[in-house]
Amino acid sequence: MTDIGTLNFTWSQAIIGGFVAAGITDAVISPGSRSTPLALAMLRQAGLRCHIAIDERSAAFFGLGLAKSRHCPVLLLATSGTAPANWLPAVIEASQSGIPLILISADRPPELQDCGANQTVSQPGLFGSHTRASHTLGTPEPGFNPGYLHRVARQACEQASWPHPGPVHINQPFREPMLPSEPVLSGEMPEKISISHPDLQPDLNALGDLTRRISGRPGIIVCGEMQSRDGQNEALVALAARLRCPIFAEPLSGLRFGPHDRSHLCVRYNDWLGKTDLVSQYRPEWVIRFGAYPVTRNLQKLVSEITETHALVDPWPRWIDPARRLTHLLRSEPAAICKALLDLSLVPFSETWLSALGKFEGNAEADEKRNHIHVLLEEVPDDTDLFVGNSLAIRQMDTHSGSADKTLRIYANRGASGIDGNISTAAGIAASRGRAVALIGDLTCQHDLGGLALAQGQNIVIIVVNNGGGGIFDHLPQRDLPEFTQGWRTPQNVNFEHAALAFGLGYAAADSDDDLRPALRHAFAAGGPHLIELRQC
Repeated sequence: MTDIGTLNFTWSQAIIGGFVAAGITDAVISPGSRSTPLALAMLRQAGLRCHIAIDERSAAFFGLGLAKSRHCPVLLLATSGTAPANWLPAVIEASQSGIPLILISADRPPELQDCGANQTVSQPGLFGSHTRASHTLGTPEPGFNPGYLHRVARQACEQASWPHPGPVHINQPFREPMLPSEPVLSGEMPEKISISHPDLQPDLNALGDLTRRISGRPGIIVCGEMQSRDGQNEALVALAARLRCPIFAEPLSGLRFGPHDRSHLCVRYNDWLGKTDLVSQYRPEWVIRFGAYPVTRNLQKLVSEITETHALVDPWPRWIDPARRLTHLLRSEPAAICKALLDLSLVPFSETWLSALGKFEGNAEADEKRNHIHVLLEEVPDDTDLFVGNSLAIRQMDTHSGSADKTLRIYANRGASGIDGNISTAAGIAASRGRAVALIGDLTCQHDLGGLALAQGQNIVIIVVNNGGGGIFDHLPQRDLPEFTQGWRTPQNVNFEHAALAFGLGYAAADSDDDLRPALRHAFAAGGPHLIELRQC
């Protein structure tokens, strides 16, 4: 008869083998006792790359960064009690931004529930509506069928990936002991499974109606955060060229940087939209939106004011219409919609529409004052992943990044737009891609100082803009309150040099944008983890 410790381990081997057979390559483990069988199975699984993260909140955001970069599920493992509850902020972000995560929480067995047993909380359903699916497994049983666990793993992988990527929770109780009493051979690996998902084809009837509404009329294309796909950028700019319309391209759209044609892009709209009433002056009659809703208020306002024809292209089953303006919702991949529209009889509008907006762009570029965003984008190496923190950083990137041939993949946690876990997410991207750069604010850095531990050993440069607290609030109505500094600006007294050195990162301080350039060059040349503090206060 198999002892409980060995049973726990062979059970765990079976489910982890199922995940690897389904294509998972990475797991993030936060150490604990009750999770020992699963952690041991992960660490002994040759096909799985294991990352150890002590803090569960940082671990979850690190896994988010891995999954965000790889576009495939990543495993998270935590022990019982409050440990998995620390995943919640990252789970919310993953749910709202469509990032596949598989959360495995170890748990106490049924006989220890609801009786005051230590480190025992109710874990099933812990993440509520923020998961795509939840599975509560029983305690390991002698004579179990490994195929059942293989199926659970494969099913969880698909639920996390399609039709709307996001988190899936598996709660696994174990009885003691946690370790096998005898050596256990590696579990037999299941056959790899190939899962294919259908391509969502455009509805030609709906496209015919949209074509009639946009042909020969002034309009705009707006591109927010989108998952990159081969040929997507080329299809979008080809559609804009056919229609002679501008593309208002946010940094997270993937359109601002790269070798594709960028002649139809508007990237300095944050400067001139605030000075120009585009809707009343030029009367755009339609907008086609791709991806997430715009980040900045000027572009949000423009989008909300176009009501005659307002189309959204989004393959995921979500509803992105906070202004309640939609007239067309097209469930398909962006490139497929663009190619289908190009096959129809589209009539372009007058060249004067595009040239008028081009003048606004040119004037804004000529008047723009150089700042740290320009320095960073000039110095960052080609083919780099750039993570941008929330609040002021992403808005400054939107306003000042411009456009270039350089290949940059720009990421941010815009699902819920929190400042928590930003360093950890960037570290996960660095671990996935081999190199990353992060631009964050001082409060964002303080909020995730523990994430610096995950930067150890990574090729990552973290630029912390220290502007003396919450600089975003300088642009909001709270700035006029007498309690503004105390309650909103909240300047902190953090020694970022000590923080960097405590976690083994190289450190440099820059007191101006000119000082930032040599600091970046040194960090990029040296490799490894670095923190550069840009002091603006």
